[in-house]
Amino acid sequence: MTKKDYYDILGVQRNASVEEIKRAFRNLAKKHHPDANPHGDRDESKFKEISEAYDVLSDESKRDVYNQYGHEGLNRQGFHYDESTNPFENFSDVFGDMFGDIFGGGGRSSGRGRKGQDLRYDLKIEFNEAVFGAERSVELPKLEVCGSCSGSGAKKGTSAKVCSACGGRGQVIYSQGFFSVSKPCGRCGGEGRVIEAPCPVCKGAGRQKQSKKLKVTIPPGVDTGSTLRLTGEGEAGERGGKNGDLYIVIQVEEHPIFKREGNDIICEVPISFAEAALGAELEVPALEGFVKVRMGQGTPSGKIFRFKNKGVQDVRKRERGDQLVKVVIEVPANLNAKQKELVVEFAKAGGEETHPAREGFFKQVKSLFGKG
Repeated sequence: MTKKDYYDILGVQRNASVEEIKRAFRNLAKKHHPDANPHGDRDESKFKEISEAYDVLSDESKRDVYNQYGHEGLNRQGFHYDESTNPFENFSDVFGDMFGDIFGGGGRSSGRGRKGQDLRYDLKIEFNEAVFGAERSVELPKLEVCGSCSGSGAKKGTSAKVCSACGGRGQVIYSQGFFSVSKPCGRCGGEGRVIEAPCPVCKGAGRQKQSKKLKVTIPPGVDTGSTLRLTGEGEAGERGGKNGDLYIVIQVEEHPIFKREGNDIICEVPISFAEAALGAELEVPALEGFVKVRMGQGTPSGKIFRFKNKGVQDVRKRERGDQLVKVVIEVPANLNAKQKELVVEFAKAGGEETHPAREGFFKQVKSLFGKG
């Protein structure tokens, strides 16, 4: 009988990663395992087929042979799937979590502690700290290894005993026909060891809540939403497990003068009508000191002057953005009588030569709407 393609059996592409193959196998195994799904599909041959496909595609050497020569190539190379093999033993990395889900256990192998929880800390910093970098101290409460029992959970001078129910394995195995099902030991909770004299400080938990001060180095160029990862600074793991990580999420306060767009800095500078009309030289603030802006006669409102490499350093590269200076003409307000008189005279003397854009606009209006 012609065998089905292993990729089709698992429902994955031929270029699928090992993680994708493992995920597909896990989902199919949950669906078709006779004991895990007593009211579902109990076809044992289907489960064997899934297991065989995973056995080949999860093994790099077998998969290379299969990709080149197919099933016949595996036979010639001596790769045979032993149907009497217990698939749970072969694929314990996949099924360890799965049976935790199915039987409500979430058990662990003996001697391997659970990783500590990752933590998040929202840190508000000033605009200049984000631009130039800084060092900040933060203090956060978290679970740390108990100083009294050094994380063992056992009273000082005592130690945990090997669980008599599972022999220290942390798992008990139930055989049901062709299949064997592993389940976390009910006596030790999957630990493999039992604490008979708990530590009085942490009550046997091996961890206790403490407040810890940390120094955080903020690199130049971070922005709101940037995340800094401090490896191992999350909560302590259980029973010797790895610590979790701490994620510092940055929030940058607004600056009264500068606005940031990516790595560019924008500064809006109000100028008078006279400066725009006659031209002027202004000294305006920049991230590092001041820059000189030379405006020619007739500078329009909204004109932008660009200063290369005066912006923010990219947080991942050595490149810098630019500083953009946008000039905005400020309309005069609270004019005295003399000033009003001069403005009126100026307006009477004005025409196409002094306001070409305005004159051109209203000529188009008259032409479009048949006025004049």
